Amino acid sequence: MSVVYLGALAVSLGGMLILDRRFRLFYWRDRRAAIIVTIVGVLVLLAADVAGIALGIFFRGHAEVFTGIMLGPELPIEEVFFLWLLVLCTMDAYGGARRLLDARNAAKVTA
Repeated sequence: MSVVYLGALAVSLGGMLILDRRFRLFYWRDRRAAIIVTIVGVLVLLAADVAGIALGIFFRGHAEVFTGIMLGPELPIEEVFFLWLLVLCTMDAYGGARRLLDARNAAKVTA
């Protein structure tokens, strides 16, 4: 049993949350909406994982870096943290792109 992968995910989540706070991209822009988007996003992606597992497409594998804690057959707890990181990265990228486009459009209007 190891926490290497879970630890790496936690560090990555922490880094993304620091960037998110610094630039007010997602959670620090609209906390309520961000929480809703995160929960819905993770649940939808978990449903896709469960469907893939049921169809025999997704397998856990046998890596030494996993904790061994399983939420279901072939579904390690690390998957939830990975999906949270995926949603956070996506929404931070969206927030950053939106901010850049808004700034570019504002510059065009004033020019």
